[in-house]
Amino acid sequence: MGLFWSFVHPILMLSVYTLVFGGVFKARWQGGTGAREEVAINMFAGMIIHSLFAECIHRSPNVIVQNANLVKKVVFPLHILPLVALGTSLFHAAMSLAVLLFFYAVIHHSIQWTVVFLPFVIIPIILLTTGTAWFLSSLGVFIRDVGQATGFLLTAMMFLSPVFYPSSALSEPYRTLLHLNPLTFAIEQARDILIFGRLPDWPGLGVYFAVSVLAAWLGYMW
Repeated sequence: MGLFWSFVHPILMLSVYTLVFGGVFKARWQGGTGAREEVAINMFAGMIIHSLFAECIHRSPNVIVQNANLVKKVVFPLHILPLVALGTSLFHAAMSLAVLLFFYAVIHHSIQWTVVFLPFVIIPIILLTTGTAWFLSSLGVFIRDVGQATGFLLTAMMFLSPVFYPSSALSEPYRTLLHLNPLTFAIEQARDILIFGRLPDWPGLGVYFAVSVLAAWLGYMW
């Protein structure tokens, strides 16, 4: 069904989150009304950010090896290959975001005006993902086991970031450890902008952007 799957997949995932976490486990989001649709939206917002990063990073270790015909036969700029994977991840994230906003609008009859600030959260994630992808794609040529380790680390990062729970649910020592995850800040900012209608943390975004630029530069140099 081609492009149709890009719309179906996030709809199915949102339905599963609503059924499993809101209906079966009776999960409740701190500070919310407790409606299962609200829990699903909060989790889905976190998954969009994580998936944007994880989908590209998961493909990166093998992206050069799988395109050996381009690499060996012509003069080809290798740094483009991870960017192709990133473009695919961005497209899927955009489709998921459209589903999230539509679902939110159906429930609340409007969307938060702060959604206009979302690019300020997405751009640092793109830079961070690009730098990490460049590093892993080159490393994967020489160390083929990188792909296996990457899959485990991405799964661990999903559970060690506030995707299925708010960071406020953790005590202070664990919350500090949680914020060492580079996805935590982006997930919380995206959730604040999309769902709670809060303005971005501009100083925090400034630091996050600087770190992301550094990561992209180091990945390119590598």
